[in-house]
Amino acid sequence: MSRSERSPLLLAGLLATAGVAHFVSPRQFDALVPRSLPGSPRTWTRASGVAELALAAGLALPRTRRTAALAAAAFFVGVFPANVKMAVDWRHRPTPQKAAALGRLPLQVPLVLWARGVARNAEGRS
Repeated sequence: MSRSERSPLLLAGLLATAGVAHFVSPRQFDALVPRSLPGSPRTWTRASGVAELALAAGLALPRTRRTAALAAAAFFVGVFPANVKMAVDWRHRPTPQKAAALGRLPLQVPLVLWARGVARNAEGRS
């Protein structure tokens, strides 16, 4: 299996793991939901978990890979406010936790680029 074939499956695995985590340990994700969103934080936690699982499934299938990869890139942009909220909320925590929260912010860029790259590679194979 080549690197370009592994890449979408690794991204799918990352999203699937995150999606499952939203259901296994929802409380930690509830705390990241911006207060400005309507409804219950748990609803948003579940919805984002479902979205991550759906994106993972779409990435795993060559037929839906391009669309799922573009949707994943948009998803990574869309969840950025939650990462900002985490960084703000954790600014007074011990240094390792504060560093982890701040480290999530620039991590969104390579995730978006990875998803776009998967979409580009899927285009060439269609």
